[in-house]
Amino acid sequence: MSIGAQTNQRLAALTAAGTSPWLDQIRRSLIESGELDRLLHEDSLRGVTSNPAIFEKAILGSSDYDDQIAELAAQGLDAKRIYEEIAITDVGLACDVLRPVWDEAGGADGFVSLEVEPGFAHDTDATLAQARDLWGRVGRPNLMIKIPGTDEGVPAIEQVISEGINVNVTLLFSVESYTAIAEAYIRGMERRLDAGESLGVHSVASFFVSRVDTEVDKRLAELGREDLRGTAAIANARAAYMRFKELFAGERFARLREAGCPVQRPLWASTGVKDPHYPETKYVDSLVAPHTVNTMPMPTLLACEDQLEVTGATADQDPTA
Repeated sequence: MSIGAQTNQRLAALTAAGTSPWLDQIRRSLIESGELDRLLHEDSLRGVTSNPAIFEKAILGSSDYDDQIAELAAQGLDAKRIYEEIAITDVGLACDVLRPVWDEAGGADGFVSLEVEPGFAHDTDATLAQARDLWGRVGRPNLMIKIPGTDEGVPAIEQVISEGINVNVTLLFSVESYTAIAEAYIRGMERRLDAGESLGVHSVASFFVSRVDTEVDKRLAELGREDLRGTAAIANARAAYMRFKELFAGERFARLREAGCPVQRPLWASTGVKDPHYPETKYVDSLVAPHTVNTMPMPTLLACEDQLEVTGATADQDPTA
């Protein structure tokens, strides 16, 4: 979106540096009140992610859904179907709000993510079936279907990419798992190129950050290495970004690149700090780079309004330094 007088310059600078700020939250009142639209214009917001836990919090923590739940229950729908209808409604509404971003970006940004059922994480066929079902039911070009990056998820990701479905691959913690996902994306797009189909399909690879520090910091404390606290997650993410550059600037992707295929952007997920001793924008300041996304919980996005300092491509630094 164009920068106006009310645009937060810190978040505008983040976008200008190549990192798209997305919001890791969805709620009916956020959409209907106009707050989501305000965030697009004032905080340069360029996407929204959701998951079942986010919806659970929204449903249990508000009265936003009481009428729809009562209506659907009266129709005889069970809890699972009621959840699906709520999620599809919210994601569709959010897609409509984000559509101007998608249009302005030529289809390269402005996405809203909807996750397949977590219970299907180790079932390729069930993941495929639900991904196709959700894609059709939401019916918006700026939808992304969220699929876990498990071993069973890899063939599903390749297949739905080849079918023209945008994918947000979630729950990536290692460079090895990230590599497998990136290669699945490339294979899916190669199939589209060979079939003469459009390459206007987009994907992000959600690499989790703060959860790594949470676990590693505990182990460092046991070893008496407090000097290394808060370093593992950023180093791990920077290593993934190095791998991203190797894959998408390398020979394997060359034919697709020459045909105009978009890269699969790394998405920094779990970027809200868990340790109160860390700056609130720690996992945003340190992971700025071209062709990336940072999906933030609302408190982190609001902290960025006042505290974010964009000093260049910080994710593009040596992870061993």
